[in-house]
Amino acid sequence: MGEGRRGERLLREQWEGARRQVRAWGGVGDGERRVLAQLLVLTARGWRLLVGRARCGDVVLVGPGGVFVVAVVGEVRDEDAAGLLAATKVTESAVASLGMSPVAVQPVVVTAGRSADRGHGRIRVLGEQEIGRVLLAQPRRLRAESVRAIADHLERVLPDRKGRALEERGRQPDQASPDGLFDLDGLREAALQGARQAPIEQWMTFLHPDQVALVRRNWAGPARISGPAGTGKTVVALHRAAHLARRTTGRILYVTFANNLPRVQSTFLRTMAPAVADRIDFRSLHSWAQEYLQARGVPVRLSGGKAETAFSLAWKNVGRESRLAQIDPGPGYWREEIDYVIKGRGLTRFEDYAVVVRKRRRAGLHRTHRQAVWELYEEYEARRQERGVHDFNDVLAMALAEASEEGGPAPYAAVVVDEVQDLTLVGVRLLHALVGDAPNGLLLVGDGQQSVYPGGFRLADAGIDIRGDRGQVLRTNYRNSERILEAALAVVADDVFEDLDGVPTPGRRDVDLTYHDGDVVRVAEPTADAHDRELVGALRALPDGALADTALLCPSKRALGHYQRLLARAEIPVRPLEQYDGNPVDAVKLGTYPRAKGLEFKNVFLPRYDTALTDTAPETDTARERAELVRSRLFVAMTRARDLLWLGSVTGPTAPRR
Repeated sequence: MGEGRRGERLLREQWEGARRQVRAWGGVGDGERRVLAQLLVLTARGWRLLVGRARCGDVVLVGPGGVFVVAVVGEVRDEDAAGLLAATKVTESAVASLGMSPVAVQPVVVTAGRSADRGHGRIRVLGEQEIGRVLLAQPRRLRAESVRAIADHLERVLPDRKGRALEERGRQPDQASPDGLFDLDGLREAALQGARQAPIEQWMTFLHPDQVALVRRNWAGPARISGPAGTGKTVVALHRAAHLARRTTGRILYVTFANNLPRVQSTFLRTMAPAVADRIDFRSLHSWAQEYLQARGVPVRLSGGKAETAFSLAWKNVGRESRLAQIDPGPGYWREEIDYVIKGRGLTRFEDYAVVVRKRRRAGLHRTHRQAVWELYEEYEARRQERGVHDFNDVLAMALAEASEEGGPAPYAAVVVDEVQDLTLVGVRLLHALVGDAPNGLLLVGDGQQSVYPGGFRLADAGIDIRGDRGQVLRTNYRNSERILEAALAVVADDVFEDLDGVPTPGRRDVDLTYHDGDVVRVAEPTADAHDRELVGALRALPDGALADTALLCPSKRALGHYQRLLARAEIPVRPLEQYDGNPVDAVKLGTYPRAKGLEFKNVFLPRYDTALTDTAPETDTARERAELVRSRLFVAMTRARDLLWLGSVTGPTAPRR
């Protein structure tokens, strides 16, 4: 009780002292003085206050919750809003050199003598009674040294702002740190180190200045950001989506291939920029296309099971005994040929298929082989239509037809596509059709080396022209240590790949590294049981709370079931990646290699990682293609790790394969 009373007395003293100080500033009314006194009190709680020299009611606040550009007014007028947004833009530019994302700078209008908490475009409008509570309730995004350095920097580069602090009895107000005490490079390193110590899901306030420049850039048309694993492509894409949402009135579509990834990305953005989160739609491409068609009255009869039956019958009738079996006797390769080359590229005539360049398909097909494939395709389509069902490719093709015919305003102000290399050509054409070549309309993010599905295309095939600086490549890895990255690159070093620009690229690419503390642990045991005991022991040996940043990834769903049962018996909590939404949970994230796309974890465990690899060179082109795809998926899984990559293998000759 005594502590509570002393706290209340101190707060009253600070409040009265702040009111006395503000009275001396002049140029503001009684209501504005009360608001400014509240903001001044915050300087005793780790915040820094920069007051406009010409008008005291215009302030910049820097604190644990971020950077806030505040206008104190009697009522919200259009000219006040316009002036505040202009001041916010200046402040964003000023902190960009520090590597701060523009979403870290928030414009706020405070209405003196009123109660409010609402939006006015990208501006948050708060009442006199709400401002202090809201600012103190902000999640902690900046450490004390970052607050000090940012405020000092702003006071230097914004000459119309003057630092003010509460003058409490018995001590002098904090003095600004002298120049050189905390330089820009030091701030960036401190921010990066702080982020590494925090949970992996925590909002990232700081980006590299080059990344900030991409987030804020005005593009004259479609743009693309590429780069090796770990270079922050998804982080830039998320910040870009938030940046666009704050500067447009329309909705933003953020789309990717995997079903689980949009949930995670939505959580990250809601933490990062809650004011605009409701204006960004995070969707997987196929689920969005289905809803798009249903909203327009186009019936969708999607049935994966019935479509698979239709293909099995088609293979039995015209494929199994055809010349295709001489190249690959299994139906899987030819199902992929239909899905990713014929239907994935929207081909409807044999003449087009006969001459198409089959990107990333290693088996050479003569015209007679392609005729056999086309016969299989036509038989499949007949069987599918008999059953009155659609497959996933049909859904995208129908949505593309609707989007191409639709007139009127575009449904979205912008579309951001993450992991674009995993989409089909029809899928990319569909997303392009939603916004066309409008400035800042389409952003494609991805890396061809991390493709986990067969087939491929060039952006030129989709009618997308990326010119000049609208094609950017990130080259600095912020996630993986040298040892982790070297282990991953060793898997794909000999695999030349073609990115979406069609340029052959070696598997081992040079990148700049910023992180050097991660480790690779290799465990080889003679039996599967011994391997699993080592795995469970390693998971149990992690520090308390580390499971929240830990993933166990498997090459197949069959293996997934085995390790889910193993961890259940060991009483180690598990959260399947299919159910993971990005919120921290103290459980091992369990999923397949493809489902880990776009995610990262401090600790990644890959049990029996080498079971899908072979020591002998595959003898056929189709086998070589499958082996290359296996290596690409393993590379993706390995590069999810930041601090620890655990690689388990079984050396026994009779070890069962999972």
